[in-house]
Amino acid sequence: MVQLKTHQRVNHFPGSGFITNKVNLAVSGLPHIPKAFRMPAEKAELLAYAKKNPKMMFVQKSNNHRGIKIEKLDALDLGQDGSFVQEFVHNPLLVDGYKFDIGVYTILTSIHPLRVYIFEGDVLFRFCTDKYHPFDAEVQAKYVVGDDYLPTWKVPSLVTYYNDLGFGMKRSFDAWLRAQDKNPNLVWDSVRDTIRRVFQDKETALIQATSHYPSSKNFFEMMRFDFVIDDQLQVHLMEANMSPNLSSAHFKQNRLLYEQVVYNLLSLVGIGRAVHSPSLSSRSKDEEEMQAAIKDVVVFADHCAVNCNSGASACNDPQCQLCLPCFSKEQKENFLQAYLEHQHRGECRRVVPQPILPDQAHKAANMDRLSPENTLMTEWFRGMCLNDKTFCT
Repeated sequence: MVQLKTHQRVNHFPGSGFITNKVNLAVSGLPHIPKAFRMPAEKAELLAYAKKNPKMMFVQKSNNHRGIKIEKLDALDLGQDGSFVQEFVHNPLLVDGYKFDIGVYTILTSIHPLRVYIFEGDVLFRFCTDKYHPFDAEVQAKYVVGDDYLPTWKVPSLVTYYNDLGFGMKRSFDAWLRAQDKNPNLVWDSVRDTIRRVFQDKETALIQATSHYPSSKNFFEMMRFDFVIDDQLQVHLMEANMSPNLSSAHFKQNRLLYEQVVYNLLSLVGIGRAVHSPSLSSRSKDEEEMQAAIKDVVVFADHCAVNCNSGASACNDPQCQLCLPCFSKEQKENFLQAYLEHQHRGECRRVVPQPILPDQAHKAANMDRLSPENTLMTEWFRGMCLNDKTFCT
């Protein structure tokens, strides 16, 4: 892959395992991930934590994610190398008595600077086949979602929304939640924030992993982040799946979701595009410019014209970094690529850089925590947002 040409794309980022490895993600200590302990290295810490939380239940997992079962600590193999023991979310939100998980399709298009999108056309809901109460740890079908899960269209309270009114899984759930006098925005805002934090936490590792290649722009990645919601509407990230299953052989009704995910993914990363040719390589510079030109990505016209048009010395001013005379070749390419992603995003929505709320259009939030590259990209989106409100979200 070190010989990749500029127009060639690979559907995995080097280092994406830092996110999709279940052990690494579980023990990361990030918000909204149930507390976990790596075995056997953190056995003592687990036992101390369990002693302080005697009512807490735990599950032991490994990267193959098979055979999950709630056990008492003395029944677990705390010497099992490569495994981890994690808190069990004991108070899940239930629909008609059934526990469920939610799969959110997430797309990484760039790591330096960082850009991440989620597919918001729908999400995957999977329900346990047995009702959660009365709880019995010996009956895994009450709390573990298996391959033969209960689909949305067979959950009584969701049937009207999904089957009769034609809503997707996400909008059916949102309507049901509002009928319970609960706000679904609390759930989805937390989902987006959790995904954002995971990528920001693993950003340095991803950059290091791709440093052996001529360019990180040859890569993209689609993952599925799986969440559980508790009865307080707190979200809990359980895992991130590399190369998630997109086969509808088991549930034919999932075909549309999977096709839309793939369609929007390929459009976003520029593989499926409006200008057709035998290769992803543009036929000419004119064709490239027709799709994304400098005029499309320059921002802050008034400021740049007055303060940043006096030669190279002006570029020492941080406020002038987004003016055309100060663009490096790489920065110019980054902005053009980000512009094309925005134009082709379909039902994908950006989570990194963080979307800009209308009352924050005059500034970018949390800029002090970002690397210089991410600060510049976030500020560019703010400038684009001032000109075109679709760039705010």
